Amino acid sequence: MSLETALIIATFTTPEKIGTNPQAMLWLLPLAASISVAYKAMKMPTISVSSFLKETVILFGSIVAFVIIAALILYALAWLIV
Repeated sequence: MSLETALIIATFTTPEKIGTNPQAMLWLLPLAASISVAYKAMKMPTISVSSFLKETVILFGSIVAFVIIAALILYALAWLIV
């Protein structure tokens, strides 16, 4: 195995460092987008471009809204406890 190949493989063995600041929530967006596209591609019986985009955007928005609401509730609970 060459050194270049070993270095490429080594990048997949160390976890990505994601901070605990509000900017770290931006990592949610590509994850939610890929989940909604994959889920709708598997679950829709027939796929047309307009309905697929509409359904995917609705699912993406609901995922992001749920995570934001859950984060706000957890933040409020942490504020009340401390």
